This record gives sequence, C-alpha cells and structure tokens, in this order.
Amino acid sequence: MAGELRFHLDEHVAQAVAEGLRRRGIDATTTHEAGLCSASDDEHLAYALRQGRVIVTNDDDFLRMNTAGVPHAGIAYYDQERHSIGYLIRRLVALWEQLTPEEMNGRVQYI
Repeated sequence: MAGELRFHLDEHVAQAVAEGLRRRGIDATTTHEAGLCSASDDEHLAYALRQGRVIVTNDDDFLRMNTAGVPHAGIAYYDQERHSIGYLIRRLVALWEQLTPEEMNGRVQYI
C-alpha cells in the first residue's frame, strides 16, 4: 500500500468527497479551504504542485495544461456526469492505496 498521496479537490468536486476521504485517513484539501475560490486553473495547479497534491477534477482545462507540459503533482480526472460521489471516493482510495506521489507526478489518471 502506497498510501502517501494527498489530494486537492477543485471547486467542482463535492465537499462530501473530501469528507469521505478524510474518514479513511486520507489528506484532502478543497478549493474553499485553500482560499482558491474563483482562482484560475493555473493557480489551482500551482497550489497543488507546491503542496505535492494530486488535483481531482472534471475540468478539461487541466488535461490541456498537462498536454502543454505544465508541471503538476498529478491529475485525477473523472466524468461527473457518469460517476457518483461514492464511486469517486472508492476510486480515489484505490489510487491512494496503489500509487506513490512519485508515480503520480506529472501523470493523468482517468477515474
């Protein structure tokens, strides 16, 4: 079990996801808690990189930033239309259990 990943949830991710992760002992921050409400995607990615956090998002702009070579600590991308909060929590827990921060660095994981 790697168990060292930390997450940052962008503004479109439900607070319930952060709460579900925290109940399982996983470090997760939210946009509101980080003082990033209405911040640009660049600012979100820079914050997550500085903190060594994988950004959890359903915003395609982060995928474009990855393609453009913008450095990041990892992107966990999900389709909000297709997946429930419970599903998202389960997939993030699995990611946390299976990968290290080094393995996620610069990687996009579709969940």
